[in-house]
Amino acid sequence: MNELSGFKTFLEEEMKAWEVPGAAVAIVKDGEVIFSEGFGLRDIEKKLPVTEETLFAIGSSTKAFTASALALLVDEGKLEWDEPVRTYLPSFKLKDPVASERITPLDLLVHRSGLPRHELVWYGADLSREELIQRIQYLDGNVDFRSEWQYQNLMYLTAGYLAGKVAHSSYEALVKKRLFTPLHMKKSNFSVEDMQKSKNYSLPYKEIDGKITKVPFRNIDEIGPAGSINSNIKEMVNWLKLHLQKGEIDGKRIISEQEMKTLHTPHMSCELMFPTKEVPISTYGGGWFISPYRGHHHLHHGGNIDGFTALVSFLPYENIGVVVLTNKDATFFPDTIVYNIYDRLLHLEEKQWSNELQKKLKELKATMTGSGEKDEKGKVPNTQPSHPLKDYEGTYHHKGYGSIKITYKDDKLEATLNSFHSELTHYHYDVFQMKIATFNHTLLLSFQGNVYGEIATLSGPFALEPGTKDIMFEKLPDERLQDKEELIRYVGQYKLQGEMLATVSLKKESMLVLSLQGQPDYELVPYKKGAFYFKGLDGFSVQFWENEQKEVQRITIIQPNGEFVGEKVKKEEEKVDC
Repeated sequence: MNELSGFKTFLEEEMKAWEVPGAAVAIVKDGEVIFSEGFGLRDIEKKLPVTEETLFAIGSSTKAFTASALALLVDEGKLEWDEPVRTYLPSFKLKDPVASERITPLDLLVHRSGLPRHELVWYGADLSREELIQRIQYLDGNVDFRSEWQYQNLMYLTAGYLAGKVAHSSYEALVKKRLFTPLHMKKSNFSVEDMQKSKNYSLPYKEIDGKITKVPFRNIDEIGPAGSINSNIKEMVNWLKLHLQKGEIDGKRIISEQEMKTLHTPHMSCELMFPTKEVPISTYGGGWFISPYRGHHHLHHGGNIDGFTALVSFLPYENIGVVVLTNKDATFFPDTIVYNIYDRLLHLEEKQWSNELQKKLKELKATMTGSGEKDEKGKVPNTQPSHPLKDYEGTYHHKGYGSIKITYKDDKLEATLNSFHSELTHYHYDVFQMKIATFNHTLLLSFQGNVYGEIATLSGPFALEPGTKDIMFEKLPDERLQDKEELIRYVGQYKLQGEMLATVSLKKESMLVLSLQGQPDYELVPYKKGAFYFKGLDGFSVQFWENEQKEVQRITIIQPNGEFVGEKVKKEEEKVDC
């Protein structure tokens, strides 16, 4: 085609400009594939070329497959868009009780749950889908249910899991049977582990310190319905044809035209990262962004996961579709290619998108740097932590985010959350900095003490989005204080002043209970070796004391009105008292 004259040269120049090692591009027009080719290298070290059959991770472009899987079930009468999710998943809960009762499958797909991303709940975590969905009930929202569009991967996980349950299958089995098979997507798969079993797949690359560097594959099987599909352009063109042909492929109807319309209809308005006069507004449908491109109706969805960026796009009225797959992390190269193709095929003046997007990206990075400088301006100089660094060591827990472990070594603190590791650098007072390199984020973590002078909690903006309150993690007791053999050492009777007996007993294998005559039993909560506080009673605690032989010999009960000391009764004396 004359419209594509010089396109290959343009594409190769853009690959150099954006430092993309390898890419594959396919174009569909009027039901025919008019371009399909690989460029560059899928493996730099081995100099292996990209072909049209090279597998790439498509990241969040997976979401449209998940939305289509639900549409299939709606067609069959097994699912209704506006029926509460709990009709199909009775155990599903959100923290907001109203949203929990009312949220629907369509709400899940169009990002209006009221929750921000909460990416650190799942990213790098070793959890099952059931465990992740169970944790959602402990996550704070930051806007009212259905009031705003907020991109939310955990909701897509829920949607895919729901689809599998309704189909009495798994998400993967459903998509493979009902979408991959009729679309002849034989090599497409759902895990980077499976992708690497292929003979033709790309390695992931990222720019690190100004150099294109191979990075590890990111396995996101647990969040699969939100972004784990891997495919190639040869098979993705059939996916484009299905949407351009309103649910049909090879003359066979896969999804009804009505439900394709549901997926392709705007449901929520959303913000653009880089608004321009050519792309002034954006909305979201079922797994697709819907926005005009230079006055033409445009549906698209990108995908980004460690080392890969993808973009799937189509103009339904012009019957044109494009897919761009690359092996570089977080690049706008696919956007420049897609826009240039549309300019050519629509006979528009070719806009220099690369220059504009490079400029806007530079401005964005400068803004992020400026934010860091503002944070530094809030720093109070010449301050010290209130405790020795070792006192901050321990495991801190949140029911939604799991555990963050703080370790002390070589006079330094290090934090570990899921697969993220970062040295904690002192900021001011009891506030430390933690770097989340994958998200290019630096968090300010604040440690707080309890009434006993012990470090008890840490909190920080783990949701990674403005307007979300800090997530608070509670410090867990020393693991030894959950051990039955350790707790048995404290069990016994202690004779207090005035001959009153305090009895300490073990219940449920890992819980100590203190009993005083004429009083209710008190559950003892450990906060350090030998020290416990009364659950639900501020200012009441117990300290156990050892002798030189490391035997528990004495108890001190601390109350607001004083301290009461008691010696442990020997077993012989217990028998006499009985």
